[in-house]
Amino acid sequence: MIDKPRRDAPHTAPHGLAGGFDLDRALRSIVTVQSSIPEDAYTAQILGEQRTGSGAVIRETDLVLTIGYLITEAETVWIARYDGRVIPGHALAIDQETGFGLVQALDRLDCPALEFGRSADARIGDSIVIAAGGGTKAVNASIVAKQEFAGYWEYLLEEAIFTAPAHPFWGGAGAIDASGRLLGVGSLHVEQLTTQGGPRNINMIVPIDLLPPILDDLVTYGRVNKPARPWLGIYSAERAGEVVVAALAERGPAASAGLRRGDILASVRGAEIADLSDLYRKVWRCGEAGVEIPIEVIRDGRALGLRIQSGDRAAFLKRPRLQ
Repeated sequence: MIDKPRRDAPHTAPHGLAGGFDLDRALRSIVTVQSSIPEDAYTAQILGEQRTGSGAVIRETDLVLTIGYLITEAETVWIARYDGRVIPGHALAIDQETGFGLVQALDRLDCPALEFGRSADARIGDSIVIAAGGGTKAVNASIVAKQEFAGYWEYLLEEAIFTAPAHPFWGGAGAIDASGRLLGVGSLHVEQLTTQGGPRNINMIVPIDLLPPILDDLVTYGRVNKPARPWLGIYSAERAGEVVVAALAERGPAASAGLRRGDILASVRGAEIADLSDLYRKVWRCGEAGVEIPIEVIRDGRALGLRIQSGDRAAFLKRPRLQ
């Protein structure tokens, strides 16, 4: 069962946080999402068997938008409203490309639905609210960057939103603009080097503009109705201008093809790899999931050619079941 919100931390915002909108109403749209994942699930060891985060109600049909890793391979899902009432949910959809996840409440939430903002219109310096569920306080933040983001797990956003200060409970938190509309969903907690040379903690937000083109597909099919991108099962890192294999997904395509931790990824189909973003784009341009990907790696100072039979990432994951 889901953890109850803390009564000593009311779900309110600091003084002066709201702009020209009803902040209390917007916060009632933010819920807690908690999931349980089977111990034999593909992502259990990486992401854990018990996951807790937030989500935003986006339709009057009690549809909740969250970040996908919270509900990947979920066996059970629970939703807690702002007042602590707990309702069962179903992991309806996950989109591997954007990172969004959808949860359908299986009983009435009676929460207002947040309207979508326009993340493309958001500007660096804009004030926003980052709101999480579970009785946590909302955070008054600003947009500090809008730029490309490449994740080590074969993930790429052309333009992610970065905000500061960071909300400590970022996973699935709602980013709300000055008009009270949803601007995006919290995904990560990262460090940014400032012009003064010191680091500061920031949140990476998946922009809401990525959702409307795929929302109907996600609701209808549980995923976007198009062929999946090729997935290799590589966790990569950039080091001294090179892309290096940091880890491999167990039983994934790259591991099966003989790729090893520490290999330097040099080229795809003979084209040199510049960075993580370039690696992903070159792999995805090879075709649909299942296509063979010729990759040259440097191992112990020697060039080695490998041919990786790519896969569909979703095919390696347990499908959610209806409670």
